[in-house]
Amino acid sequence: MIDVIGTDAGAPGSLPVALQALVQQADLIAAPQRMRPALDEWLEHPSPAKCMASDDPIALCQTLKSLSDNQQVVVLASGDPLWFGIGRILIERLGRERLRFHPSPSSLQLAFARLGKPWQNAEWVSLHGRDAAPLSRRLQQRPPALAVLTDPSRGGVEDVRRILRSSGLESGYALWLCEALGHHEERVIRLEPNEPIPADLNPLNLVVLLEEPPAEPIADALPLFGLDDGLYLQHQDRPGLMTKREVRIQLLADLQLPSQGVLWDLGAGTGSVGLEALRLRPLLRLFAVEQRSGGGGLVEANARRLGVKPAAVIEANAMDALKQLPTPDRVLLGGGGRQRAQLLQAVINRMNPNGVVVIPLANVEALGQLRPLLDNAGWSLQITQQQAWRGQPLADGTRLSPMNPVLILRGSKPKR
Repeated sequence: MIDVIGTDAGAPGSLPVALQALVQQADLIAAPQRMRPALDEWLEHPSPAKCMASDDPIALCQTLKSLSDNQQVVVLASGDPLWFGIGRILIERLGRERLRFHPSPSSLQLAFARLGKPWQNAEWVSLHGRDAAPLSRRLQQRPPALAVLTDPSRGGVEDVRRILRSSGLESGYALWLCEALGHHEERVIRLEPNEPIPADLNPLNLVVLLEEPPAEPIADALPLFGLDDGLYLQHQDRPGLMTKREVRIQLLADLQLPSQGVLWDLGAGTGSVGLEALRLRPLLRLFAVEQRSGGGGLVEANARRLGVKPAAVIEANAMDALKQLPTPDRVLLGGGGRQRAQLLQAVINRMNPNGVVVIPLANVEALGQLRPLLDNAGWSLQITQQQAWRGQPLADGTRLSPMNPVLILRGSKPKR
């Protein structure tokens, strides 16, 4: 039997008594070279035949395969051997039946312990030897806590910062740098966006991104439209479900906003499109409707952040809310679910002459359901697909990371 024992910085002396006994009684002990000085001192100068290096896992496995079954072997590893550790290779090459694992806290556990944060809902992504695409995709979902396993040679701390910046989320996350966790030189610091990375950065590090409410912006200093996604407050239980900046810009263009009139935002979500419409056309009367509980308060909070004031924010089912709304000149139909066709028909019936409805869609089936309604009403149609890519770090260059494509159905009512 091969006992694979996870250790901390104080090992082997810090191991539980039962695990110390396993190490003492072992015929062979495999450990990383950096652990050898402490191991040799603890064992009081063992014979060279008793200890071997485990830094080359393939060579280690070849040696372990050649041993007889009655020999007692201990493999010492850092933290949890089955979490980005030597455990996977040992299982693949030696078979699970020959192995017995004894984990210590992983670097992920230690990081959240140091930060004093629960981690049962935390997500993680590894950049070891990989490009940044997995991190970029994960950030689009806006997880509340995300641990990033960095790689000093590729996918390091600066890469994480660049991805946050290019995703427009730098203001929406606190970046915590955790170095040498569990060791005497351990350091945990928060890095502000423009703060330099420590010159003495320990290569044993990981980054923890913790979502936090973005700082209150100065409304007059913001662009009129095309604001970073991270500026918006979002639903805590559905982070990332908002109209992304690139799509938002296209929807605002397709609405062809008049200087005055009534704009309905049905299924407003965070309110991002309608609120930016108000920044462009302050004299518009915006009626934002969001069914989700707490949605009305969220839209109002984002309106205050952007320095605009909707005519009304209504937290209700859209079909029920329509009867209290004035006749529209422009409609953004972003929600509705199974009622979407019914909502569109109501929009067709209520729209002022020369009005425009714009509908972002996630699938072609929805397009097939809604297009005939506009055709039958004699409206002019425009169908486009918006597909954007965001530049993300790739080694010494940049790769284009695709975002979800969005179909956009636009209908224009005749003047008469």
